[in-house]
Amino acid sequence: MTIFSPTIERAIEALSSLPTIGRKSAQRLVFHLLRRPESDVQRLVQALLDLKTAVGYCSVCFTFAEQDPCPICTSPNREREVICVVEQPSDVFAIERTGEYRGLYHVLHGALDPLQGVTAEQLKIEPLLERLRHGTITEVILALNPTVEGEVTTHYLAKLIAPLGVRLTRIARGVPVGMDLEFADEATLSRALAGRSNVQ
Repeated sequence: MTIFSPTIERAIEALSSLPTIGRKSAQRLVFHLLRRPESDVQRLVQALLDLKTAVGYCSVCFTFAEQDPCPICTSPNREREVICVVEQPSDVFAIERTGEYRGLYHVLHGALDPLQGVTAEQLKIEPLLERLRHGTITEVILALNPTVEGEVTTHYLAKLIAPLGVRLTRIARGVPVGMDLEFADEATLSRALAGRSNVQ
């Protein structure tokens, strides 16, 4: 039995459904919002609504963007012969923060995970292969998270890409095993990109 009103309870449940937000954190956020002026809460609500209506996926690399294709894919200043493959759009932002990488990206939107039912068909693998078959890409950098799922996906992609004659590298092991790229600091990611190696 809850001690909160139904409205407060619904807000707590909604916030606790977000990643890394447990019930206690959600409860603190709800009470914080209740103490804020209504205008602050309305600004937050409007920002979230705008987020859902204005931001979508780039049809080329599948990162989050407000224009399609995204600014990275359309920039004349990017190295158009290199694609960095990552799991999530947040990984693009993490690598961009380093200022070290000037190529293009491809976001898979996950990693192979048979135990959770994530198959190759659910990932953006086929669009990546299409880009490699019909483009001028000379190198693919695999920058997947150093997890079991990331390793499985790396080996799967290596088998698919090898026959296409494209150089295949992976970021160096400067990224600790088990850590998501979005949580790595810029210096670690810079070293990992600089020290990338061929995929066997």
